[in-house]
Amino acid sequence: MTLSRNKPLVPAESALLFIDVQNFAAHPQGAEFKDLEADEFEEKYGWFFQQLGDSVIPNMQRLQSACRDANIEVMYTTIESLTEDGRDRSLDYKITGFNVPKGSWDGKVIDQIAPQRDEIVLPKSSSSVFISTNIDYLLRNLGVRQLVISGLITDQCVESAIRDACDLGYLVTQITDACLTYSIERHSRSIDSIKGYCRQITTDQMTEELRNA
Repeated sequence: MTLSRNKPLVPAESALLFIDVQNFAAHPQGAEFKDLEADEFEEKYGWFFQQLGDSVIPNMQRLQSACRDANIEVMYTTIESLTEDGRDRSLDYKITGFNVPKGSWDGKVIDQIAPQRDEIVLPKSSSSVFISTNIDYLLRNLGVRQLVISGLITDQCVESAIRDACDLGYLVTQITDACLTYSIERHSRSIDSIKGYCRQITTDQMTEELRNA
């Protein structure tokens, strides 16, 4: 049998994971941005939010809808501490200086792709969802072998999840136009550097694949 990353999804063995698409990191009023002056916000994050609103979130919505229609498990992880003061978060997050308190608005998935019914949301307190949550245990319980990844930030938490999932034995598909970071240069470098770990396709390609599944 030939081994390959370039395999179409088997819906019964697949899950879609959205990474950090939450108010903290994907809403202009999120804690990551709220203390910035208007000029500084526009200079640092204007392109990011334009891309997010014009294409990335719509692509996420299409991806979410297609996976729901195909009965593929839809899951979410968000940066959120298990405590209000963040004493449980990783050393890296403490050094970086951000804490999303337990139960806060910042920790919620954005309204545009809000979870439905009993879709699983996993709060994490490290860059990789595989380090600070029990996602590997859950995916194996769900019978998942193929993981579709979309989210923020392409060259940080998205990359971390792809690498760890790959090392744990999952076949990973990254939806390249449903991920985003703070510049086109950073996004492009990340897509190029991680391509050896996963299958990379667009939202159009994924939705077409699921229609034909």
